[in-house]
Amino acid sequence: MSRPVRIGIQLQPQHAPDYGLIRDAVLRGEDAGVDIVFNWDHFYPLYGDPDGAHFECWTMLGAFAEQTERVEIGALVTGGGYRNPDLLADMARTVDQISGGRLILGIGSGWFERDYDEYGYEFGTAGSRLNLLKEYLPRITGRLAKLNPQPVRQIPILIGGGGEKKTLRLVAEYADIWHSFGELDVFTRKSGILEDHCAQVGTESKKIERSVSWPGAEAAPAYLAAGATLFTIGINGPDYDLTEVREAIAWRDQVNPEPVAGIA
Repeated sequence: MSRPVRIGIQLQPQHAPDYGLIRDAVLRGEDAGVDIVFNWDHFYPLYGDPDGAHFECWTMLGAFAEQTERVEIGALVTGGGYRNPDLLADMARTVDQISGGRLILGIGSGWFERDYDEYGYEFGTAGSRLNLLKEYLPRITGRLAKLNPQPVRQIPILIGGGGEKKTLRLVAEYADIWHSFGELDVFTRKSGILEDHCAQVGTESKKIERSVSWPGAEAAPAYLAAGATLFTIGINGPDYDLTEVREAIAWRDQVNPEPVAGIA
């Protein structure tokens, strides 16, 4: 294993009628020992009451940055077409500064049609949304390089998606983390395709962290053997029950190598 296992939680900002419920869940997650606290970038609930309570992603990440001390934070994932890419880069830099260098810039091409229709964005097609992401990624990285002050660190870019021709090519070109969807056989096959794209563009594929949803402690070792090291548990409001998170953290602490004294 070339990198340690990490556990993330995605606090889905839906069905929480009071933002204090989310604030409390962030604190409980950090206290429990998670490595990353994600939210998501949608404008309406994805399941349950479609008109239920919901909060916006990036203003929330600014709050996460202020209230936490250790965990990394980010969106799993930002809708690539919802914001001007130069503005998004500036937002990311600002949240990174607020957090002291703990932001992950998660981004994808977008897929939830209601978000687009209700907020006045052109939904287009899966292909047109991917083409827009392809156009926006170099603008994001270019703007990040120009901002003053700079981010605290080189902000890791996480790209979510599994399109074999376009999305995985963008992962090879721009991403530090790839978030995959699907069963183990799908993850394994697409990880191999990602390696092919990396070879074509001259990227060392091992530098890209593989991220998946938490499959449970029994199935997780197979994903780990296939190369996944970041496991994220989706948690819904209003209760934000962390019971499953404790199982994942216990497994993480069993499989991660013990630190060796005297070696940095």
